[in-house]
Amino acid sequence: MANSGLWVGVLTALTALGASYLTSRATFRAALAQSRTTTRAEALREQHERRRSSYREMMNCVHAFNEVTWQIVDVDATHDRESKDRLLSQMYERIGPAIGDMNKAMHEVRLDGPAEVSAAADHARDMARHVQSLLEALIGDDSPEGRDAYDAAYRDFREAYVTFIGLARGALEVKDEDS
Repeated sequence: MANSGLWVGVLTALTALGASYLTSRATFRAALAQSRTTTRAEALREQHERRRSSYREMMNCVHAFNEVTWQIVDVDATHDRESKDRLLSQMYERIGPAIGDMNKAMHEVRLDGPAEVSAAADHARDMARHVQSLLEALIGDDSPEGRDAYDAAYRDFREAYVTFIGLARGALEVKDEDS
């Protein structure tokens, strides 16, 4: 009888050790899964904040560019050619640095992605460069064709910028994985 009591004790001890081992493995796996989930959530939050910051910088640079282009209204209100050319020259001098800043911001967007937002930022910057070249062409030009080309280029720029905004907004949306 003493032998069977010993066997029951050994089996009970082995069962307890096995249960303890299985419990510790399950606890370890749960902790590991939680750690991975937390790390991933933190990385996604950091990515979201970097993107938001770079998209905002791009938008600020576009706004600075627009502040220059909106001065075309002042040019239109001026009637003598010399004053128009002076205002256009001032606009042209200010638009270059605005595009330079936009270029820097576009590279930040390119770094933070995603690719479609980067491409949209690049396209908006390219359209801004086109507006710049047509602005320069307006200096000394009284033809309505030159102004029409400038206005069309500005509309193309605005369309590219609105596309960028839409894609940037979409990239920042938090998607529910259960949906």
